[in-house]
Amino acid sequence: TGLANEEVINGKCERCGSEVTRKKLMQWMLKITTYANRLLKDLDKLNWPEKVKIMQANWIGYSQGCEVIFKAHSKLEKKDYEVPIFTTRPDTLAGATYMVFAPEHELVSKITLPEHKKEVQEYVQQAQKTPERMRTATVKAKTGVFAGAYAVNPINGEEIPIWISDYVLLTYGTGAIMAVPAHDERDFEFAKAFSLPIREVIYSQQSKRVKDGSLAEAYVGEGKLINSGSFNGLDSAIARKRITEWLAKKGEGKKSVNYKLRDWVFSRQRYWGEPIPIIYCSRCG
Repeated sequence: TGLANEEVINGKCERCGSEVTRKKLMQWMLKITTYANRLLKDLDKLNWPEKVKIMQANWIGYSQGCEVIFKAHSKLEKKDYEVPIFTTRPDTLAGATYMVFAPEHELVSKITLPEHKKEVQEYVQQAQKTPERMRTATVKAKTGVFAGAYAVNPINGEEIPIWISDYVLLTYGTGAIMAVPAHDERDFEFAKAFSLPIREVIYSQQSKRVKDGSLAEAYVGEGKLINSGSFNGLDSAIARKRITEWLAKKGEGKKSVNYKLRDWVFSRQRYWGEPIPIIYCSRCG
């Protein structure tokens, strides 16, 4: 049977205790993502309580940022794959010290080296049993496996390792992220858990440090760029614009908009369920 995310507790059905596995199924959907911008703008036309409109806006989840193209190398197929990622903070690009793919990402099987295949497959299978709300919970310990593959950071040409982790979702953005542990809380926790490099690229006196001067926690605010080559010294806001333009000129990025909103699934895999008939009138719509 089909279950909602809320009906899955610790990877099991809340009613019968059976193990739950996520599978791709043919679904009936309303493609509301096509109207995301209109839905957001038209909230101003509604005579609704302000807090309800704020909730709706957060649900739609508008984000303005940059699409950055990394190149992941597959030793198995002896070829490079372009991997687009979405970020609202292109000013932190030089601080990306590894990449993370969602377990369901289509490139996982293509880039994983044979010596890592068994571990990756087991991890992917386990991730399929975990509801999304548990995967993204801030209190959840970070887990992941190394795919044995590397990608090239377009801002500095550095090869960075590719990891597979369930804190990245295929359904948000592109299903892959550039991990900037110095300036993202989840990436910081992951880097600490697996002893991955943490490179500070935004300097601010507000950042918290330990005795040796390194960051005590991720600094997610704005500041001046450091360790970023020709972009050093720029304020974050200016750097976001400059780096996006620089990537666009090289064909390795562009301005982009992303939404948390997903297409509305209204089918249920039961014989008494949908499809729901939808009537279109040529006169009134």
